Amino acid sequence: MDSPAHFEEKVTYHSTWDAESDQDSTTQVIKALVAQDHDHEIKLRTMSCQRAACLLAGEQVCLAIMVQSWSLSILGWIPGLITMFIVGALFYITSLTMHAFIMKHPQIRDICDFGYYAFNKSRLAYEFSAVMLLLNNIMIIGFHVLTSARVLNTLSNYSACTIIFSVISTLIGIMMSLPRTLNHVSLMSMFSAACTGVSILLFLIFADIEDAPLYGDRGPYPKLGPVKNYALPLPGVSFVACMNAALNIVFLWVPQILFPTFIAEMKRPQDFPKALAVLGGISAFLFVVPPAIGFHFLGQYATAPTFGSLGSAVYKKASFSFVLVPTLVIRVIYANVSAKFVYARVMGGSRHAHSNTVLGWAVWASVIAGIWVVGFIFAEVIPSMGDFLSLLGAANQNAKR
Repeated sequence: MDSPAHFEEKVTYHSTWDAESDQDSTTQVIKALVAQDHDHEIKLRTMSCQRAACLLAGEQVCLAIMVQSWSLSILGWIPGLITMFIVGALFYITSLTMHAFIMKHPQIRDICDFGYYAFNKSRLAYEFSAVMLLLNNIMIIGFHVLTSARVLNTLSNYSACTIIFSVISTLIGIMMSLPRTLNHVSLMSMFSAACTGVSILLFLIFADIEDAPLYGDRGPYPKLGPVKNYALPLPGVSFVACMNAALNIVFLWVPQILFPTFIAEMKRPQDFPKALAVLGGISAFLFVVPPAIGFHFLGQYATAPTFGSLGSAVYKKASFSFVLVPTLVIRVIYANVSAKFVYARVMGGSRHAHSNTVLGWAVWASVIAGIWVVGFIFAEVIPSMGDFLSLLGAANQNAKR
């Protein structure tokens, strides 16, 4: 385990560069870091701006988009859309601020290092950031284990096999997470985003074709009357329900906790704002338009996720089937970032940390497996998708603090 002495060595190794604030100096520091990394057998700083954009899009274009129609059904148009726009604007502004800060401290490797420097080299801030990083990421892994099991339940019509499907999903996740770099995930991430887009499009088409939804969280159609849209929460909606809906919206923006690691694995970290702009354009459309259309068609009968409101089993399976790919890919990103942090604490500055040694790979595989097992436990303890997303939204907000 990392000792305090080694921790100080790790984060202050390039401390002589911290006082240099001009762009040329930062560029030279980054080139030195990339050159140092490329001297190792396992090279991490290999991701291009285009690959980073793919990684960002693949991570953020996910099933959680299809929970937002439910959020709108709880909050109504006005509070729901206001929450979406405010959280989105804050995400983009703080992301650019985060990048600017990292450019002043190019040696930052993850959100924990970021917290260390942001709070004047505070070891307490580092450890708190570490706890929140692992809590947030492992819960997200657990959420995707649960989601993939639910998808397989829907496609197979065997709801009694949830635990078996969760075990299979966990084993697949362990195998997919074994490669050490994020660069290998970036192309898979783009394919993942495309599959999510197809799934969303199919859902919107099917919701339009059907005369009425089949089921809602508060009862089957037409128990709550005809489908309707409303500007404000319906009478009787509790404060807890509204908070859950708001936190579901917040959850859409959770990848910010990963950004320092993404930036640290780019060949040119200076180009991260370009990748972020691509993500901003995609998110501005997908996080608002499909949920709004879904709420228009489903109204008070929206479920979380909204596929559950479709009346036809064929429609439900057709749209839900494409979600399986992102549930398998997105969690690999969170597992990779979490494992890198734990692995660095365990291996320290030894040659095994960046070399193809038996010990190095054995420890890496053990860390990966441990993270997935804990994620599996979360999936079994918190079986509700809506509650899971609310907890994740709350954890993410604490992590940012």
